[in-house]
Amino acid sequence: MTLFRNFFTVGYLTFISRIFGFIRDVLIASIVGAGFVADAFFVAFKLPNLFRRLFAEGAFNAAFIPVLSNEIKRAGKDAAIQFSSRVVSVLFWFLLLLVIIFEIFMPFFMHFLAPGFVEDPEKFDLAVKFTRITFPYILFISLVSLQAGLLNTFNHFAAAAATPILLNLSLIFFLTVLFEYFPDAGYALSWGVFAAGIIQLLWMSSALNLKSLNLKLFTPKLTVAIKKLLKLFMPAALGAGVYQINLLVDIILASTLSTGSISYLYFADRVSQLPIGVIGVALGTALLPLLSRYLKERKYSQALRSQNQAIEISLLFSFPASVALIILSEFIVITLFQRGAFTEFESQQTAKALIAFSSGLPAYILIKVLVPGFFAREDTKTPVKIAVVAMILNLILNLILMIPLAHVGLALATALSSWVNALALFYLLKIKGYLKIDKLIKSRVLKIIFSTIVLAIFLIFSEHHLDAFTTFSLSLKILSICTIIFASLLIYFFIIHVLGAAKINIIWKSKGKKLA
Repeated sequence: MTLFRNFFTVGYLTFISRIFGFIRDVLIASIVGAGFVADAFFVAFKLPNLFRRLFAEGAFNAAFIPVLSNEIKRAGKDAAIQFSSRVVSVLFWFLLLLVIIFEIFMPFFMHFLAPGFVEDPEKFDLAVKFTRITFPYILFISLVSLQAGLLNTFNHFAAAAATPILLNLSLIFFLTVLFEYFPDAGYALSWGVFAAGIIQLLWMSSALNLKSLNLKLFTPKLTVAIKKLLKLFMPAALGAGVYQINLLVDIILASTLSTGSISYLYFADRVSQLPIGVIGVALGTALLPLLSRYLKERKYSQALRSQNQAIEISLLFSFPASVALIILSEFIVITLFQRGAFTEFESQQTAKALIAFSSGLPAYILIKVLVPGFFAREDTKTPVKIAVVAMILNLILNLILMIPLAHVGLALATALSSWVNALALFYLLKIKGYLKIDKLIKSRVLKIIFSTIVLAIFLIFSEHHLDAFTTFSLSLKILSICTIIFASLLIYFFIIHVLGAAKINIIWKSKGKKLA
């Protein structure tokens, strides 16, 4: 039950973070809307946020944790801390140089990040100013990610999982309490991102001190272990971060579409990130150290069982989440965002993008769960080959679908290419012998699919009774959505339990055990 316990630890804190994230986005939608200021900020936020997700939710730890686990087994805890300090030193000086270069040449880079802004000098200038403020966050969050990887390897998950909460709280604070001290909301949000990086770094440094895992800053030196880490990291960045890179491509292409397109994609992505974060990121974060440890100890049957468990859990939660977001998309967007500067038109456009993103939700989560199966074995080449194919496919589909479907086509291309990515990872894990699917798992998956179909029927039936939804008060909207979701979950998990796809009492007991 170690995987379950760690999954619930990370998942619970990620869920809390997503709730604060929704509060943040509700404020942004209400105050900023989906105009050119919002588009400029979301471009400025996308690049550091891309690094945050790549580092904190995938690529860096995918390379760092297996190497760190090997150092622990080879020479013990002190050697692992020494190795981590060396990595921090190399990372710090490299990223500091990167930040300085981008700060100086930001207008040049903005031509590539948002080519569509060039025709609107005011929007382009704002995007440059906002990005110069937010870009140093890359330095902070990369160091935070390394600290998180060290803690996770020693089976301490809570502190690292709580760091995104600090980002959301910082943005909320700057957008509400400190808003009057800035020219507009875009500046307030940008400085909120900058401040969050410092706060998160201090938070994780304190957590390391409490666990006696203090890191030091040395003169950069490329040791054998660090060279091995760097060799693993570059393909890992592409393999684990393909979804985020696809989203960045979406933003670049969306900048060439009508004003608001970037904002529609941002808000739709934010809603879909709740299940991705709570399920996919939580499972991937908990699974990688576990697989690495089992493989180093030659406990191959336990590694295989943990991988299968992760796949089952991902499907158990992602199928119903995908169906619910598709069927209730417009109601969810209206409830969360439609007020102030965010009108009914913006809600409709965002809901369409949410439907497209949500169609790929199980694939996004499966990628998070399947990639550690390769990385734990220090096989970064296979995922990167698949990722390259998926990215090329995403770009081709973007160019084809954005013509008739505008921003919705970009979201749909991301979903379709992610399915190709996930299925290819699954197939190659089986071919390489890293994954074995028995009859029991196949039977459970079929039961999960059947239960999801029943859930969909209930949601469609419930949707027909919400004709006057837009006239409801905010409290009634929230109550209606929560009631439908709660009732649908009860029905879904009741069927799951009765059919034996998963025993809810076992999952609940594992959650209640002492967290690692």
